[in-house]
Amino acid sequence: MYPWGGVFVRPRGQWKVPPLTEPSPLTVCLCPSPAMAREYFTHKGVLFPCLDFSPENLSYVENEFQVQDDDVFNITYPKSGTSWMREILSLIRSDGDPGWVRSVVNWDRVPWVESRPGLEATLKYPTPRLLCSHLPIQLFPKSLQRSKAKIIYTLRCPKDVLVSLYHFSKLLRYFRDPGSLDSFLEDFLSGNVVYGSWFDHVTGWMGLKGNENFFSITYEELQQDLQGSVQRICHFLGKELSEEQVAAVVENASFQSMKGNKMSNFSQLPDEYMDHQKGELLRKGICGDWRNHLSEAQSQRFDTVYQERMQGLASLEHDAGDGPLCREQPALSLSDVATFQQEDLVFLSNFSGFAMNKT
Repeated sequence: MYPWGGVFVRPRGQWKVPPLTEPSPLTVCLCPSPAMAREYFTHKGVLFPCLDFSPENLSYVENEFQVQDDDVFNITYPKSGTSWMREILSLIRSDGDPGWVRSVVNWDRVPWVESRPGLEATLKYPTPRLLCSHLPIQLFPKSLQRSKAKIIYTLRCPKDVLVSLYHFSKLLRYFRDPGSLDSFLEDFLSGNVVYGSWFDHVTGWMGLKGNENFFSITYEELQQDLQGSVQRICHFLGKELSEEQVAAVVENASFQSMKGNKMSNFSQLPDEYMDHQKGELLRKGICGDWRNHLSEAQSQRFDTVYQERMQGLASLEHDAGDGPLCREQPALSLSDVATFQQEDLVFLSNFSGFAMNKT
């Protein structure tokens, strides 16, 4: 049995995942030794870990997986707020009742489409499905184009993504050691990391801007105004919640609540995937932590590449330069939320003009 298996529980019932009764159309890249578990392969120019991934699986997802009209996808580049949005969507689904998020581990509530165990879980998931993916748009199921499925895409300040991914890579047993921050910075900027280039991922998915079934939001918006963000997400999903239910979603989706919930803090992740002695996956949950790690030279190096990669992309420019992400605003009155500093907003001002769906 694969380590990510379990029981799916929805607010009004539950289903056990049955064993496979016939050969799976999927294959897995076997990694019998710890050394092999850290091996990667390249699929259409994008890096993936061998553990739980294979070219055959990824091809199946892209070409044969059937997206359903009532699917809701939580899509992010790694370390951009995936777990947070997963929690928010789970709580919206359960009308703010925390019973589901406290009794079912998060990867069973919202399984990954592209990993072998996640895909097997997805294929047995009762509709309507809540699903997760880090896939760049060119590797996403082609059937999305023929569906009415909803996409929620979360962005985050890329310097914070870099730092978070660096620490994340140290914890996972199936990721290569990231080496020094200097070397990892170069890998990140060149796209030589798992799931490929941040720049390609963001510009690819944001090309769906204007599609009525596409909603984008930033990690920083969630930090600034979680209640307002939840209300906007509900509007996009066509889900009506009372003020009390929205408040319950906000309370139970806070960083401290997630950190204390064993079904959401990844403490249940098997040891073969993560070295729990080295730290926790839910590390800080703040904005601007990159200042505590990047030197001035590293920050300037990032800025240079960012400007090169993003120049000429009119759709990524904020028209007036005075959007909500361009102004300093008080953070949520929670101890785990940091206030913004202007340097972070320089990056995010590029996205604020279209990342916010004002509906």
